[in-house]
Parts: sequence; C-alpha cells; structure tokens
Amino acid sequence: MFERTKYFIIDMDGTLYLGDTLIPGADECLRRIEESGRDYFFFSNNSSNSIDLCCARLANVGVPVPREKVMLSSYVAALTVKRDYPGKRVYLLGNGNLYDVFREMDVPLAQEDADIVMLGFDKDLTYERIRKACRMIANGAVFMATHPDVNCPTPDGYIPDTGAMIEMFAASTGKYPQVLGKPMKATVDYLTQTLSCSRDELAFVGDRLETDIRVGTDHGVPAVLVLTGVTDEETVRQSSIRPDLILPSLRDLADYL
Repeated sequence: MFERTKYFIIDMDGTLYLGDTLIPGADECLRRIEESGRDYFFFSNNSSNSIDLCCARLANVGVPVPREKVMLSSYVAALTVKRDYPGKRVYLLGNGNLYDVFREMDVPLAQEDADIVMLGFDKDLTYERIRKACRMIANGAVFMATHPDVNCPTPDGYIPDTGAMIEMFAASTGKYPQVLGKPMKATVDYLTQTLSCSRDELAFVGDRLETDIRVGTDHGVPAVLVLTGVTDEETVRQSSIRPDLILPSLRDLADYL
C-alpha cells in the first residue's frame, strides 16, 4: 500500500495525542517513518490554530518539530484565494490567527463590500458580523469556508465548529460555500504543491472518517484510520466511507513500513 508513499499526512488530536497525552507508541511510529526513508507532516483543519500553537502542543507531548512540519486549513484558504481570486478583497470571520495568515500571505482584507466572505472557526462571532457577512453573500460575494468540521472537540466536550456555522449561513442566504481543508481537493492540491510531489506519494492518517479518511478515498490517496479518536469499528461498519487500512493506533502503522 505504501510502496510509493513519500509523505504521511497525520492528524493530531485523536491520532497522535489525546488532550495533553501522547498516544502510546506514536513517537516510535514517527521514528520508523523516518527510518524507512519517508517523512511525515501534521495537518489540522482547525483554522483558529496557529503553527506556533500547534508546535508548542506537539512539543508538550514530546514530539518537537520545526514549523514547516505543521500545515493548517487557513493556509489552504489563503493560497486558494490568491490563486483563484487574485487581488480580491476578503471579509474574514475568524480569530486573530486566521487574520495573521491572510496578512502573511498578502491577501487584501475588507470590512465592507468585500468580494469574498471567508468563514473560519470563530468563537467570538457576533450577530453584527453574521449580518454583514450574510448581506455581502446575498449581494454576490463569493462564499468560502476554511473547513467543514461540524464540531470541535474540547476537554469539556464538543462545541460548534465551522460546519455548523455553514448551515446557519446557508439557511439565511440560500447559498453554500466552497469548502476548503480536509476532505476537499484544495487540500490535496496544497499538499502536492507545497511538497512538490504527486498524489500517489501521499498517505493520510487520522481518526475522523468524514475528513481524515474521506480526503484520501475521494482523491485516490491511501487513507489509514486509527481507532484512538472519535471513530470506532461500529461507526465504520455503518459508514459508506471505507478506509484502506484500519489500525488500533498510530503505533501499529510501523508494522506496514
């Protein structure tokens, strides 16, 4: 399965660690990947994250990595706008980390009459900003979203994520956004461009069928499900999404290298 794989794209929470605890054997698997002549990168759909925050959390669980090993849906979003809508102004619904990425990528931002409305994970979303975004969308602005996750896991349980907000905006405007992040083609294109590789040189590893696994199955890339996060075997049996490989944990991936 991994004969042509050069890069493993690995989810973090639920795959590498749970909360602040490294999943047993996960670090050994990363070493085995490197020893096999391959490499690994971490990808988070959470557009409210920053690379520095992710690196700090990885270091906290005993997996220190350089910044270039962490990839985020926010960068997929910014690069997609730059490529497909050069010079267009974006109204962002997101936190300071999302704004920082768009500024870093020199994407023009606007608070009024924007060409694009970009919806990210925004825990401080106000009614006034919702109203403004809906008005812009209704008036013809392109509607985009950084990722489709409906809920975000927290130590206290799940909280509404961008996917839930998408439904609210669609109910009001009658329009659904172009969604980026996993499992969308934009993420696969971002990875192949950033890593200068072809699709068949990638493999995805994660614990969520609808994002981590579907991004592989939808685009012809090997997808490995680990059962240490939100998905159990019964959920797999009831789903139409079929992983190429199901493993108890990331540690067991080492046996296939």
